[in-house]
Parts: sequence; structure tokens; C-alpha cells
Amino acid sequence: MTFVVTESCIKCKYTDCVEVCPVDCFHAGPNFLVIDPDECIDCTLCEPECPVNAIYGEDDLPADQQHFIQLNAELAKGWPVITEMEDAPPDAKEWETVPDKLQYLER
Repeated sequence: MTFVVTESCIKCKYTDCVEVCPVDCFHAGPNFLVIDPDECIDCTLCEPECPVNAIYGEDDLPADQQHFIQLNAELAKGWPVITEMEDAPPDAKEWETVPDKLQYLER
């Protein structure tokens, strides 16, 4: 099992989770974070750190978020590793509860 970053992270991109990761498996894109499934050791430390509940264990992933398993794996290959907390986008709070944000994902 691996952990997966889901749609809730898009345009919020809070990085609280990256600082607790012992294996540096997070990768950062312009407005979204992903977890490299090949690096994740299933330690569970990141999940409670996410202020928008965007991180799930693969076995607990909601049905409508299943496609994020492949998306995390794909994007992790091209995005740089992030290991330190960064400021969230200035409008992150406004995006926290917006549904259906996949269309806003910047690659």
C-alpha cells in the first residue's frame, strides 16, 4: 500500500505533510503535491498533517478519487522532490472546499 494525494490538494498545496516524511517521497508541481508510490514506505505520518484531508492510504481512497493513484505515480516522475514546508498559495483558503478541482491542475 502507498499513500495518495487527492483532488483536495489542488490549488491549496499545503506543504505541512512534506516535513514529516522520512523518505522524501513528495513531489511538487505548480499547484499540487503528489506522493511517489515507489518511495512511500506507508509510515502514515503525512496523512494527519494535511489540513484539507487530501492524503489517503490507497486502501482507504474514496471511489471517486481512485484515478489519483495513477496520477500521483505519473506526476512524481517529472516533478521535483520537496522536503521543506513552503508557504501555501495566497488564495489557498478560498479553494479548500471547492469540489471538482481536477480541471485546475497545472502540470
